[in-house]
Amino acid sequence: MIVEQFRTGGDRNFGYLVADELSLEALVIDASFNPDMIVRFAVERGFVIRYIFSSHGHDDHTNGNAAITLLTAVSPLLYGDTCARTGITVKDGALFPLGSLQARILYTPGHTRDSICIHIGEALFTGDTLFTGKVGGTSTEEQARDEYLSLQKLMLLPGETKVYPGHDYGTSPISTVSTERVSNPFLLQGDFKAFFALKQNWITYKKIHGIV
Repeated sequence: MIVEQFRTGGDRNFGYLVADELSLEALVIDASFNPDMIVRFAVERGFVIRYIFSSHGHDDHTNGNAAITLLTAVSPLLYGDTCARTGITVKDGALFPLGSLQARILYTPGHTRDSICIHIGEALFTGDTLFTGKVGGTSTEEQARDEYLSLQKLMLLPGETKVYPGHDYGTSPISTVSTERVSNPFLLQGDFKAFFALKQNWITYKKIHGIV
């Protein structure tokens, strides 16, 4: 499996291409700001883009969707959409075949109601649900509770699973589930009450601990 991380612009946005080395089938995640860069990479290596996913509907993750559709003739998929080629709907647990690989959809509401993560082999693409050392922003206690539960789901994955976030906001561009379990301040909280309290006091916490 090939995973390529792209710095697409915006507010330190990441886009991704994942390819199966055997079939040369590929998918794209969050083709924002600079979809040409990702498509060029695929063409130069002979990859055929079968799917394009957006981790959620915010403009900084979807603003390249129209452009990449023109370049590839593939329609981007968000949560709840149905793939025209396979008939598979983007929902929790859905499996999208990619050559010898499978892309599994994990529904992870919190940052937005339509947030998804995509699990492929030992790679987890977390959008704005989980950053390295941080988590996605929420506006209400209900959203924070949804996010807390979504993060608990992600932490059930094997520790060696690599975490690829939607922005370069954290301590590194890539992490692992095991690293986040033992170092992410939000994931170290014992219950939702503590998690929510940290969210409410995050600015102060960052200053005390020297977090950028």
